[in-house]
Amino acid sequence: MDYQHILKEIEQELASQSFSGEIATYIPELAKVDPNKFGVHLCSLEGNDYFLGDNEEKFSIQSISKVLGLALAYQLEGEKIFERVDVEPSGNPFNSLLQLEYENGIPRNPLINSGALVVCDILISLLEDPRADFLAFIRKISGFSTISFDEKVAESERQSGFRNAALANLMKSFGNIHNDIDEVLDFYFHTCSLSMSCKELANTFLLFANHGKLLHTGERLLTSSKTKRINAIMQTCGFYDEAGEFSFRVGLPGKSGVGGGIAAVHPGEYSIAVWSPRLNPKGNSAKGMAVLELLTTKTGRSIF
Repeated sequence: MDYQHILKEIEQELASQSFSGEIATYIPELAKVDPNKFGVHLCSLEGNDYFLGDNEEKFSIQSISKVLGLALAYQLEGEKIFERVDVEPSGNPFNSLLQLEYENGIPRNPLINSGALVVCDILISLLEDPRADFLAFIRKISGFSTISFDEKVAESERQSGFRNAALANLMKSFGNIHNDIDEVLDFYFHTCSLSMSCKELANTFLLFANHGKLLHTGERLLTSSKTKRINAIMQTCGFYDEAGEFSFRVGLPGKSGVGGGIAAVHPGEYSIAVWSPRLNPKGNSAKGMAVLELLTTKTGRSIF
């Protein structure tokens, strides 16, 4: 498959289109990002790289990191984590308090904010130094030792993260947060502040395309079964209340972030990361969605 030719075709088709949408200004540091940035990077399991635009410029991956936190917690804790967080699509905004109240403090899935907070709480209980250990895990699976947190973004999230604090406190009242709330929030804000390029992100998500094995070392970090389940959660829950639309249009497991990034995988074939900061009303990258829809249309291949 000549992915580079396909990506160039996609670039040409999208050049004549205008994409409306707004950047995520509710996190002040993200409001400073150039809304016209655009990058794509695809990694095949044959070890080849294909890319467009600003594929090596770092950006805040935001909620894409929730998949990585889930992978680490699942690796360490196994099925036990699903006693505290469900695996059902939310059908509601990613920061819904109403749904959480109705369901007695058990988040609908690990990829909404409340679910990711529970995963962070689990990791704090399991890791000696949560921030450092999480970062080491990301560097290991990506193959890039320079990946780090963006402290300005983490601080910006802390200053504006009142709703996340409300979610954590509500779950604490139901007994589903075990550690100190401020510690959980600090770790959560740092995971969301991970700064990565499309190239780094696509290489990181090769783990999920390669059935739980690192392509660059051959080491198995997740069983094939656990990887399948993480991909299933991405497929059904990775785009909040637009997950059905993404499955319908694109047909790949993936995860979006309000920094404008999307990471997706075709198991057994490739991983891809797209970055375009303008978000549609559901909080997903408008241009990123279009790129991935065209990719699976032009290749004629998705998981379906």
